[in-house]
Amino acid sequence: MNLKKSRIISTIGIFLLCFLFHFIYDWIPSSITAIFFPVNESIWEHMKMLFSAIIFYGIIDYIILQKFKIRYNNFFTSLFVSALTIIPIYLIMFLPIYHKIGENMIITIGIMLLAIIISQIISYKILKGKDFDKLNIVSLILIIISYIVFAYLTYYPVKTELFFDTKEEKYGLNNYNI
Repeated sequence: MNLKKSRIISTIGIFLLCFLFHFIYDWIPSSITAIFFPVNESIWEHMKMLFSAIIFYGIIDYIILQKFKIRYNNFFTSLFVSALTIIPIYLIMFLPIYHKIGENMIITIGIMLLAIIISQIISYKILKGKDFDKLNIVSLILIIISYIVFAYLTYYPVKTELFFDTKEEKYGLNNYNI
């Protein structure tokens, strides 16, 4: 196996994790699962799901890279950058279509898959790039900070369309309506 094949496998793994992660908070509601997994059907919570799928798959990815002795650089930088960039990549593709035709599950899942593919191409480029040791440490810290931000915005969402759950007509985890 080589690095390119590992990115193909990671694309499939992340895609499958998204389906699992979509329901974890419903199955195991707690303040811990609320940080990592979607608590409602808002667009923002689905971005948290994509971010978490990439980060959590990183554990599996690391094991695969070690087991097959695949050469790589910048693992944590690759992980953070691909997890962070998937959010604007997805939103740039999703929001215009959502505003034009509304929610369509097939289109939404297709856009999600395309965003994951693009994020894994970015990951591949970073893993193949020049080694930046200190940037890996910064990236690990930024992953932790990202989850602090996710936690805060889960409990105290901004009252914008991005954070609004149209299904339950509420923002975030709190039970206040519009």
